[in-house]
Amino acid sequence: MSTLTTTPGSAAGDQPADRANPTHAVLMLEDGRSFVGEAYGALGETFGEAVFCTGMTGYQETLSDPSFHGQIVIMTAPHIGNTGVNDADYESDRIQVAGFVVRDPARRPSNWRSRGSLDDELVAAGVVGISGLDTRALTRHLRERGAMRCGISSVLAAGARVDAEAERAALAALLDRVRSSPEMVGADLAPLVSTPQPYVVPAVTGTAQFKVAALDLGIKRATPAAMAALGCEVHVLPARTTGEELLALEPDGVFLSNGPGDPSTADYAVEALRTVLRADVPVFGICFGHQLLARALGFETYKLTYGHRGVNQPVGDVATGRIAVTSQNHGFAVNAPLTGVTDTPFGRVVASHIGLNDEVVEGLECLDVPAFSVQFHPEAAPGPHDAAGLFVRFRDLMAAARQARVAAAGGEI
Repeated sequence: MSTLTTTPGSAAGDQPADRANPTHAVLMLEDGRSFVGEAYGALGETFGEAVFCTGMTGYQETLSDPSFHGQIVIMTAPHIGNTGVNDADYESDRIQVAGFVVRDPARRPSNWRSRGSLDDELVAAGVVGISGLDTRALTRHLRERGAMRCGISSVLAAGARVDAEAERAALAALLDRVRSSPEMVGADLAPLVSTPQPYVVPAVTGTAQFKVAALDLGIKRATPAAMAALGCEVHVLPARTTGEELLALEPDGVFLSNGPGDPSTADYAVEALRTVLRADVPVFGICFGHQLLARALGFETYKLTYGHRGVNQPVGDVATGRIAVTSQNHGFAVNAPLTGVTDTPFGRVVASHIGLNDEVVEGLECLDVPAFSVQFHPEAAPGPHDAAGLFVRFRDLMAAARQARVAAAGGEI
C-alpha cells in the first residue's frame, strides 16, 4: 500500500488531478476495507452509499440519473469513458452521483458525438472519483456484505514519507468520516432532485390526446419524452405537489417517477397518491413511484442487500409468462405477496411482475382502481426496450377511463 499523508483543508472538487503525475486515491468502505487507486475526476473527498452498476453501456445516463443522488457508483464494466460525453445523453441537468469508481478509464474518447472526455466532465462538475482499483473484488465484497457507506479521498496523497503509524491514523480518520456520513435508510432525497417549478413537455404529435400530471421524484428526461411521443402533454410537477393540486390540472392520468432515497420517508407523495386513487384517475408508477404506490395501497417497503442497478435485469410477467430484460436502479423493494390477490383499502391487488434473479416484486396491478406500477425503467435510458410497451398500456388505461366517463355522462363530457 502506498504511503499516505493528509492534506488539510481540501474539499470535494477543489481542483483537477495532474494526469501526467497521477495522484493516489483511497476508497474506504464503512466496514473498514479499503482500496487504493488513482484520482479520477476532481481532487478532494466525497461520501455516499457504495453501489455497483452492471451496465456495459450508458455511463453518461447513469451519472446523470437523479436516482443515484447520494451514491458512489462502481461500474462493473472495466472500460469506461471510451465514447466521451455529449449533450444528448444527459438524463438531468447535471451529474447526480456523489462519486464515481472505474477500473480502466479511457485515455482519450473516440466517438462522432463526443465533445470532450468523461474525466474533464467530472472535473468540471466537481465530482470526485477513483480509477485503477480492482472493481471486481469491490463488487464481490458488496454482493457479500451489502451496500454500505463509503468515501473516496484523493487528499490522502502519496509522496511524503511518513511512518506506518501516521498512515494508519490517516486511514482511521477517513473511516471515521465515512461512518459519520448520512445513511440511505431514512433519507428523504426526492425533493432535493425534483424540479423547483412546474414545466410542460408538449405532445410530439402536435395536438395532445391526453394530459398527464407527472410527479417529479427524480424524473429522467427520457420518461416524459416517451409519453410525449404517444400524444401526451406531460405536466412535470415538484415532488411535494399535493393530491388536490394534481387533480386541479384535470389530468387524464397521473405518473409517479423514479427517484432517490428511502420510500418510507415520502409520506407527502403517498398522501397525494391516495387522493388521486380516491378520485379514480389512472395511475402509473415506476421505480420509486412503484414503491410509493405500494405504500399508498398499504404495503411496506424494505432495503435490499445491494439493490438492482444495470441494464440486464430479467423480469417475468406473471400474466403472460413473458420475460423482459430490463433497466433498473433501486435499492429498496416492496413487501407484497408474490402470488394470490391481496385486499387493500383501494380494492384487490396482485403482483404483476417478478424479478427472476431474487423473486422481488417488480410490479403491482390494481384490479378495482385504474392503477399499476413496475420497479424497472420502461424508458430504458440506457438499456433494452423490452418494457417500452408499458407506456402504451398507460395510454390505453387513460383512454378506457375517458370512455367510461363519457358513458357515465350519457355520451357527453
